[in-house]
Amino acid sequence: MSSVIEKALGILELLTEDPDGYTVSEIAARTGQPMSGVHRQLNEFARLGYVRQHEAGGRYTLSLKLAAMGLNYLTRCGINDFAQPVLDKLAQASHELIRLSVVDGDKLIWVAVAQGATTGLRYDPGPEQGMQIHLASTAGGLAWLSTMDDDEAIALVSKQGLRSGSTAAGLRVIESIAELQKLLATFREQGYAYSANTYTVGLAAMAMPVRNALTGNVVGCVSIAGPYARLNEDRARELSPTLKQAAIELGAASSASSFFTHSASLKQAG
Repeated sequence: MSSVIEKALGILELLTEDPDGYTVSEIAARTGQPMSGVHRQLNEFARLGYVRQHEAGGRYTLSLKLAAMGLNYLTRCGINDFAQPVLDKLAQASHELIRLSVVDGDKLIWVAVAQGATTGLRYDPGPEQGMQIHLASTAGGLAWLSTMDDDEAIALVSKQGLRSGSTAAGLRVIESIAELQKLLATFREQGYAYSANTYTVGLAAMAMPVRNALTGNVVGCVSIAGPYARLNEDRARELSPTLKQAAIELGAASSASSFFTHSASLKQAG
C-alpha cells in the first residue's frame, strides 16, 4: 500500500470482514502497515465516528456509520425498488434462494435477496449483501464471465485467483484456465451458468446475466441457489426459462435506477 488514502481504506475494508473487530497489532499485520500508523488512523476514524474501540487497548470495530451510508446510497439508487418484486416472484416460482448481484467496475457485488424455500432443506447463507463475489467459484461470477471474451474473463479471474480461499473438504475447484475457458464456452451456449459444490459444499446454483434493455450492457446477474439434492442439472434446465424471464424483467426495469443509468453513461463516454 502506497498512498495515505489507500492505507486508510485498507483498514476500513479489513474491519468489514469481522464484526468482532481486530486489535491494532492484528490490523497492522493483516494490512502490512506499521502499528504506529494504524493507531493514528484508528484514532482519526474514531474521532469521525467510523470506528469504535470497546475498551482501552482492546479491539476496534466499525460503527454503523459506514453501513448506514451504504444503505442510504443503495436506497437512493433505487436498485431494490425495481428488483425486489422480480426477485420475490422468482423465489415463489422456484422455491429456492434468489440473489441479485450488480456490476461495479471490475467487481460483482451481491445487493438483494429473496428466499423461496419454506419447507424441507433450505439454503440460508446469512447476510451477503455488499459482499464481492468470487468469480470462478460462483454461478453468478461465471455467468458474468461468460458475457466477456476469454482474455477479459481470464484477466479478471487472475486478479482474484481460481480458488475462493475456502479450504472446506468436498469443494470442487476449477483447476486451470483451460478448464475455465471450456466451462465458459458451455455456459455461453446454454445461456446460463451452473455450479455445484464450488462455493459451498452441498450447494448448487444457476445464474444468468442481466442486460439493460436500452443499452444492452450487462448490469448484473440473477441467480437461483439451493441444495444440490434439489437443484441438480435437470432441475436447472427446467428452471432456465423462468430465470431467463426474470433476467429480462430486471433488465427492462434497470433503467429506473440512477446507478445503472450513470454506469451506462460512463461506459459510453469511455
